Amino acid sequence: MRWAELAGEDCSVARTVAVIGDRWTLMILRDCFLGVRRFEDFERRLGISRSIIADRLKTLVDEGVLRKEAYQDRPVRHEYRLTDKGLGLHAVMMAIVRWGDVHYAGDAGPPMIHRHKTCGCDFHPVLACSECGEAVGPRDVEVRASR
Repeated sequence: MRWAELAGEDCSVARTVAVIGDRWTLMILRDCFLGVRRFEDFERRLGISRSIIADRLKTLVDEGVLRKEAYQDRPVRHEYRLTDKGLGLHAVMMAIVRWGDVHYAGDAGPPMIHRHKTCGCDFHPVLACSECGEAVGPRDVEVRASR
């Protein structure tokens, strides 16, 4: 399977990886969820070339994950904001954060703590069943074809 062919695969993971599977794309998405919106801020935070940032932002806009909004007319400058489709990646990002916190935080613990605004408590993201609300782990799931 070639990288350029992933989007055409009959596999949700392959189609998703075709959009967000690049390391810099994930870092841009991380920053979007942390409130970064402007090109220069992505550039400053990531320390990577402008062409890589521009390419990844264009892909995310083309895929409907981000939208561009002008915030200045002369010269024209844009902010990049998560769309509903982009916000749908929050659970994915939180799962990656949790995995990193568990396996790579070390003795110092996680670099960031997440607080639930509604109840005010710090939390760890947990995958839960949409029907019964119980936590779901890898051994609690079975898969079957949908067609």
